[in-house]
Amino acid sequence: MKTNILVIGATGKTGRRVVEQLKNKGIEPRIGSRTTSPTFDWDNKETWVHALQGIEKMYVTYYPDLAVPGAKEAIESLTYLAKELGVKKMVLLSGKGETEAEACEKIVMNSGIAYTIVRASWFNQNWSESFFLEPILSGEVALPMSDVLIPFVDANDIAEVAATVLLDDSYNGEIIEVTGPELITFKDIVKIISKASNKSLNFHDITLQQYVEGMKQMQLPNDVVWLIEYLFSHVLTNPKNQLVVNDVERVLGRKAKTFLAYAQETAKTGIWNQVEVK
Repeated sequence: MKTNILVIGATGKTGRRVVEQLKNKGIEPRIGSRTTSPTFDWDNKETWVHALQGIEKMYVTYYPDLAVPGAKEAIESLTYLAKELGVKKMVLLSGKGETEAEACEKIVMNSGIAYTIVRASWFNQNWSESFFLEPILSGEVALPMSDVLIPFVDANDIAEVAATVLLDDSYNGEIIEVTGPELITFKDIVKIISKASNKSLNFHDITLQQYVEGMKQMQLPNDVVWLIEYLFSHVLTNPKNQLVVNDVERVLGRKAKTFLAYAQETAKTGIWNQVEVK
């Protein structure tokens, strides 16, 4: 069944899972990405009009993060256009403990469009689909702030919550905070992954400055280095980000997935035991 729901960032970690959730409910959403037709490209506003044409509800994720320079202006332009084109509801994926992300939230909240904000903690899948995977593959994990407690949350839980609030207007006007069920440190995580994957992992506690220098030596793009440094220096140290919230349970009627359950499921895929390609 074709519908008037648009998923922006539909090939990303949460977006593709939201699409899957909607399809499981018999809903065929419009895919918002650079490789689909109509195309949606954050860097090309001309694509936005076609992607939003006839859309009533939309799930919005901004790549790489709402905290990066230019995100606020992009969200502002998109929200203004969405209202002009008759979009009735927006669900925005935001970051827990991110001041810049909260500025983006306010734009949506003050737009006059019905909304739900899904404010997420760091994703479990960062260890299997993102920037923490390579250190796991190498067997040498060097991270700063190794004792900071983080309520890591599973991307599948985020997506199920997002799909639920997108379809259920009783959550309109709410900020839903999605976290895992426990606070966990990087050291704990490496031990759990090591045990689940039966792989020897060495953990090295380093300074943030050393970590940033390491990223630069790896020639990561400047915006990626900036973002990761920001997340470590501002988000992990924010007391608001060091709290477990039970909104996953409130919306879904079940507890959020533990990191251990995620690690055990992910280990079965073999992702952590593949040979690292240099």
